[in-house]
Amino acid sequence: MRPSPEIEDAARVTGTTRGPRASRGDGIGWFSGDRSVVLGVLIVSVIVGAALLAPVLPLGDPNRTQPGRRLTAPLSPGLLLGSDHLGRNILSRIVWGARISLAVGVLATVLAMIVGTTVGLLAGYFGGLVDQVAMRAIDLVMAFPYILLAIALVAALGPGLLNAMVAVAVVNVSFYARGIRGAVLTLRGQEFVEAARAAGATDGRILRQHVLPAIVAPLLVFASMNVGMMIVETAGLSFIGLGAQPPTADWGTMLADGRQFITVAAHVAAVPGLAIFLLVLGLNLVGDGLRDALDLRRR
Repeated sequence: MRPSPEIEDAARVTGTTRGPRASRGDGIGWFSGDRSVVLGVLIVSVIVGAALLAPVLPLGDPNRTQPGRRLTAPLSPGLLLGSDHLGRNILSRIVWGARISLAVGVLATVLAMIVGTTVGLLAGYFGGLVDQVAMRAIDLVMAFPYILLAIALVAALGPGLLNAMVAVAVVNVSFYARGIRGAVLTLRGQEFVEAARAAGATDGRILRQHVLPAIVAPLLVFASMNVGMMIVETAGLSFIGLGAQPPTADWGTMLADGRQFITVAAHVAAVPGLAIFLLVLGLNLVGDGLRDALDLRRR
């Protein structure tokens, strides 16, 4: 994964999005008229809605075992998506697992975005020693394959969902920092920044009121697409036993449990795998739609 061109092109894109309100309305109408985006919104809405309503849905305890009904096929009475090797309801575990995957994905993205944006803003705006120190630290992080670095961090911190979330957030900070730095390097020479500086505005005020608002839109586009990557990475850590621990209903853990039964009960692994695929697909489609809607040059 490389720094998002949406962030690096922030100055040019926001130059079009700082127009009148009518342009924004046109963007929203174009956004809603794209079938792939509508599909993405529908997928994400269904999954998020099910996750939020999990406590009130008639699903039962996701950790309740029924040894007599282990590896039950889908569409069986009381088990719409079948059961796993311990007789647990897969539908219930999928819905409750969605809460965990969404929460971890969003929180990890927010953490990486806050830290990476702060580093990128300071490095790009002040330059000099600040830029050199920050970028050399980012280069050091990016020198390692990001999934191996995440595994190393979790191994050092100890297995667990919280530590896995922190690890994937840390390895994604570099993508935000580099993208934001590139955007700020472009924006700091723009006329509205020079005018604010000539008017006596402090560096902090310029960053808060002029530079940061100009990169919010492309930053949110990248973040919306990055949530899917965070979910995949966290599921991968859970798959190898470094993320969520049994009996937590987590999609990565469910994949790991189901792989040994793939030849006799493929649904045990296929259902959580399909859930991850659909959620990430939906998030990417929404992110693509946001990018195109906010960039008027693409319409």
